[in-house]
Amino acid sequence: MRRLPLTAKNTAIDARSIKASLGNTQVLHDIDLALPGARWTSIVGPNGAGKSTLLKVLAGLLPHAGEVSLLGQNMATLPSRQRARQMSWLGQGETSADDMNVYDVAMLGRLPHQGWLAAPSAADHAAVSQSLHATQAWEWRHRALGQLSGGERQRVLLARVLAVQAQVLLMDEPLANLDPPHQADWLSIVRELVGQGKTVVSVLHEVSLALHADHMVIMAQGRVTHHGDCANAATHRALEDVFDNRISIQPLAGQWVALPKAVVPQRAVTGQVSR
Repeated sequence: MRRLPLTAKNTAIDARSIKASLGNTQVLHDIDLALPGARWTSIVGPNGAGKSTLLKVLAGLLPHAGEVSLLGQNMATLPSRQRARQMSWLGQGETSADDMNVYDVAMLGRLPHQGWLAAPSAADHAAVSQSLHATQAWEWRHRALGQLSGGERQRVLLARVLAVQAQVLLMDEPLANLDPPHQADWLSIVRELVGQGKTVVSVLHEVSLALHADHMVIMAQGRVTHHGDCANAATHRALEDVFDNRISIQPLAGQWVALPKAVVPQRAVTGQVSR
């Protein structure tokens, strides 16, 4: 597998010889991966491939063997406060106190920038306002999180991630509970972040939406089977292979999409016709 050269200019996250276990089961096996900076990378693969585990390792949230570097610095030696300013995280199925109001939840994203017990600064309030407007959650800013629907809650948690204003954003299933228009809004936000020179890495089950990314990492059984440009034919073949050729990557309206391959009914195979 071709490996991107590690330079401060083009690599946001570099992982070398990564192994990780959950309980007594090894989940990740000797992963070497360099993720390009100022691009959006989507991580895809079948259930149980190790996608979320890998993302948690890259975020420094799981014990592991091997080395992860963030923006050219070894994560193991990077002060936690500095790491929290440089990298923001949105986990799968995250929860916050239901009695907190939306504004305060988004303000949690500013904690890495604030002194101990210090009041939020003007810059903190500006970042929270911007993030809540970006996710169309501003009108609920005084409402308790527990009063919101699943999709609305997800938009507030996304606002918290954006409020960090980190250089690198990691998101595990960020489209959970979002309807199609707000999934499209999320895509627009990601494109704007990348346009600002930021790096986004997301785990997605929605393969067609994952193909909107710049770069794709394909996983199976705790290993990276392929990584490359989302528009490359080799990436499309690898994507079809990892899903047992039950999907087909096809162009549609100027964008690559994953279409399910038709299942031929048994009666058609045997020549029987249903009436």
